[in-house]
Amino acid sequence: MQTPAMPANESSRIAALHALNILDTAPEERYDRLTRLAKRVFNVPYSTISMIDDQRQWFKSIQGLSLCQTSRDISFCAHAILFDEILYVENALKDDRFHDNPVVVGDPKIRFYAGCSLNVNGFKMGTFCVFDKKPRAFSAEDRQLLKDLACLAERELASPEPAIAS
Repeated sequence: MQTPAMPANESSRIAALHALNILDTAPEERYDRLTRLAKRVFNVPYSTISMIDDQRQWFKSIQGLSLCQTSRDISFCAHAILFDEILYVENALKDDRFHDNPVVVGDPKIRFYAGCSLNVNGFKMGTFCVFDKKPRAFSAEDRQLLKDLACLAERELASPEPAIAS
């Protein structure tokens, strides 16, 4: 398993993330609505909006699992924030970065993953992602839809008040 590298601007990124005052806040319908939609649109069992903190991945919204955080070291999303484009893994068992990751060999047995960075105030704060227990392809159209949903999540993160009525 490859642990994710740290972004070059990590200390500034973490400071900006903490300035959002979103970590450890209660679930909000404006985010849950987006992850429910992603779960349905992509026909996957799991969808999250996650924030990558210094030692953990914290979920602002999660569908399909009852977790609030995981270690950053095992996070696919911590890899995704290193890329400008969507990170997608068709079969994690066949990917050297993830094949022996605890969330691949153990529950929830991730095989497919697609994550789009969430950029707020010039920093990649986290990701909007979908994942599945089954390997699968992810088309250019799918990637665009995920980018569109991530853009909506970014608008919510940048807005102190809900932009979409609950």
